[in-house]
Amino acid sequence: MEGKVTVLISEEDVEKRITELAGEISRDYAGKEVLFVCILKGSIFFTTALAKHMSVPVTFDFMSVSSYGDATVSSGRVKIIKDLDDSIEGKDVIVIEDIIDSGRTLDHLLRLLEVRKPHSIKLCTLLDKPDRREIDVKVDYVGFTIPDAFVVGYGLDYKQHYRNLPYVGVLHLNED
Repeated sequence: MEGKVTVLISEEDVEKRITELAGEISRDYAGKEVLFVCILKGSIFFTTALAKHMSVPVTFDFMSVSSYGDATVSSGRVKIIKDLDDSIEGKDVIVIEDIIDSGRTLDHLLRLLEVRKPHSIKLCTLLDKPDRREIDVKVDYVGFTIPDAFVVGYGLDYKQHYRNLPYVGVLHLNED
């Protein structure tokens, strides 16, 4: 694999914050069932860890969207690779994302989902990178706010590598 990774958020801190987020979401949805829409591939680690700590019923569906390809910077073009399997009409939906930076992908995705008439729709992200924001998206649940660096681990990748790291790290490519 290319480059070197330095730890930005430890495995212990990631696990602790996910438990806290699950508590917040469970309180907000007490007495309800929520549908987690996991944005593949990066969010799978975060989604499953979050679900394990939820105290309200959770169902799942999955979408795959891309705006990066093999690059470290978003192309700005959003491509739906896999759409939802089931209707979200009338459901309390939480879109689970691994990272939000420019906001372009999530803005496009949220507009697409809103027309499908969910009862409610909220956004939960493990990592928020507001310094890169180009389009303002309302993020309801944030794990960590991070600086403008290219991060990997805990589901985030570079050319499909590093996803399995149990922490979030900054990738320093050989040309850095």
